[in-house]
Amino acid sequence: MPTVGVYVRSFGHIPELMGVARAVITKHPMGRPLGAPGDGERQRHVVRAALDLLERTERSIVELPEPWRPNPG
Repeated sequence: MPTVGVYVRSFGHIPELMGVARAVITKHPMGRPLGAPGDGERQRHVVRAALDLLERTERSIVELPEPWRPNPG
């Protein structure tokens, strides 16, 4: 079963150490890998990036360039 992990940058080295096949790394603080509460736009963006990785057959670790948005909107 294909899987994708979503990690915050603080733990961005973990997928490499564990040999995870697909991972998305965000520039968010610990505990908020998908984004700030109430920031549905950002959360959808992260989830879409993760789902896009499921189409890849090769090992893929992607870091999203967008920074943390503490105040959505």
